[in-house]
Amino acid sequence: MERAPLIDPFARPITYLRMSVTDRCDFRCTYCMAEHMQFLPKRDLLTLEELDRLSSVFIGLGVRKLRITGGEPLVRRDIISFLRAASRHLGDGLDELTLTTNGSQLARFAPDLAAMGVRRINVSLDTLDAQKFAAITRWGRLEQVMQGISAAKAAGLRVKINTVALKGFNEEELFSLLNWCAAEGHDLTFIEVMPMGDMSETERLGQYWPLSDLRARLAERFNLIDLAERTGGPARYVRLAETGQKIGFITPLTHNFCESCNRVRVTCTGELYMCLGQEDRADLRAPLRASEDDALLREAIRAAIARKPKGHDFDYTRQSVAGQVSRHMSHTGG
Repeated sequence: MERAPLIDPFARPITYLRMSVTDRCDFRCTYCMAEHMQFLPKRDLLTLEELDRLSSVFIGLGVRKLRITGGEPLVRRDIISFLRAASRHLGDGLDELTLTTNGSQLARFAPDLAAMGVRRINVSLDTLDAQKFAAITRWGRLEQVMQGISAAKAAGLRVKINTVALKGFNEEELFSLLNWCAAEGHDLTFIEVMPMGDMSETERLGQYWPLSDLRARLAERFNLIDLAERTGGPARYVRLAETGQKIGFITPLTHNFCESCNRVRVTCTGELYMCLGQEDRADLRAPLRASEDDALLREAIRAAIARKPKGHDFDYTRQSVAGQVSRHMSHTGG
């Protein structure tokens, strides 16, 4: 495989690929998608074989971490066969294969994931209250997710909980979430809600809870030690001195993390987004299907990386959402 690395115009190596395998999901989280989503025709989606070929080319171009996303990746038919194929690159160009999931299918798939070399996963969980969980996910059941998380832990998978900070929804659960994660041995990362999709439906401005405020609440009870640690993602970490617990903050709005961005995203239709917060994209499906040789595909990827912007400009401060992008988060993939 070609090993010449991908370097963007700002001298950042691109070593992290987030690949969506489906836009479909068994939940309808209010900040991610509309309740009555119009999903893509299946003919528009890349086949599992095409996804494998595409990810293999990226790994050949220097990608060291591959995260599988959706929608909900584990609802894609035969997804385990794709993940098993991708796992062949572990130790041969790929350092980590992981995924982000809502946890609904983990009870079924956790042993398979562990067996193929997945070592840790991210699970999205915004509340420990069953009624609130049903309200925010619209279709989800908290008990099913909790069973999935337990299955993942039993299979030896390290679980990181991703919690979207939502004003007026989970503010009062800050410490209960913290305590639960500590008791279960799960890492916890808080994420600011992002201005994507149908803003009017979800009243995104009203949902916005800046993590600077959340952090200040933590600091009232704990001594927070800033960590220099980076995991190839946008999170900034602190350790709670009293408990040793590690907490992450992803703040696309109150702290711009673009200067160290090492990632790109590919949608389930083969669109390459060089920045989550920009509309610019490149079509990789056409070169993928135009030739069985990978030369055209590599050329298209390199041309796209040459357009990667320095950063985005999400901003809530003007009571209108600057930098808002029109697509739903589920379209781009986690």
